[in-house]
Amino acid sequence: MPTTRCVLVGLAGGCSPAAINGPWPPQFIRKQLDFGIDEHLLIRGGTVVNADRASLPMCCARNGKIHSVGDRPDAPAGATMVDAGGQYVMPGGIDPHTHMQLPFMGTVTVDDFFTGTAAGLAGGTTSIIDFVIPNPQQPLMEAYQNWRGWAEKAATDYGFHVAVTWWSEAVHADMGRLVKNEGVNSFKHFMAYKNAIMCDDETLVNSFKRALELGAMPTVHAENGELVFLLQKEVAAMGIKGPEGHPLSRPPGVEGEAANRAIAIADVLACRSTSCMCRASNRPRPWPAPAPAASGCTARCWPAIWSSMTRCTATPTSRTPPAM
Repeated sequence: MPTTRCVLVGLAGGCSPAAINGPWPPQFIRKQLDFGIDEHLLIRGGTVVNADRASLPMCCARNGKIHSVGDRPDAPAGATMVDAGGQYVMPGGIDPHTHMQLPFMGTVTVDDFFTGTAAGLAGGTTSIIDFVIPNPQQPLMEAYQNWRGWAEKAATDYGFHVAVTWWSEAVHADMGRLVKNEGVNSFKHFMAYKNAIMCDDETLVNSFKRALELGAMPTVHAENGELVFLLQKEVAAMGIKGPEGHPLSRPPGVEGEAANRAIAIADVLACRSTSCMCRASNRPRPWPAPAPAASGCTARCWPAIWSSMTRCTATPTSRTPPAM
């Protein structure tokens, strides 16, 4: 199939407010990377695609942000002209759930902050929100500075959620510093991954309460870690050690219990929370927040080929939706 080329408007991480998607010449990428943060761009000749319509005006980007769209946008003299003839012009995408070069249980994710964001940029993602995940007993600020250092090579904009993996008065203080000094406004809690980063109820309660005080959003990975740990051992004892065993160790009940527990804690504390699961709920406070890369998958996506199946494995696991 032919590749549709488009101009994506939106700050590309200290590099360029515009990126070209498609088989572009390498020198164009270098030219884009040379744009300064204060560069003014006037993009013309393309079809501007927004949430509500597609039209043919010009688009002006200023200081890394879309400034005006129209037949006569407010572009200063000397603005850099971009000819988008025959292409689509659209806002850059934001991926709010990524794990770049994440060290996790003896492994490290394959993409670092450059390769992962460069791949996303080629597909239209101009901003990501990654996860700072401290080791238990590691100060939150120390872990945050580690991730900030790793992210310096990112090709796009980036922000951070910060995981709370343990609790003490030092964590309480660091949460305040992250919100007030670093602009962090969401804290992640893993209810799974026993013997690694799993939160107990003491951590959940205290962290949710602190997030409420700070006006931040507590989020959860909602799986009962004790049940998952038990079922993983049972599945392995059956000789099932490939990706096909993943959903067997995570039946729907492990999500339901954890989600209900997080909801109850949030209700008692009267704070909002989000859950990394796509289940409907009759309770008003939690907001579903699935990982975008897995949100379009169901169990029907799983092929029979082992090497392909591994690429469809996500946690919480993909499921076949019930018949309507």
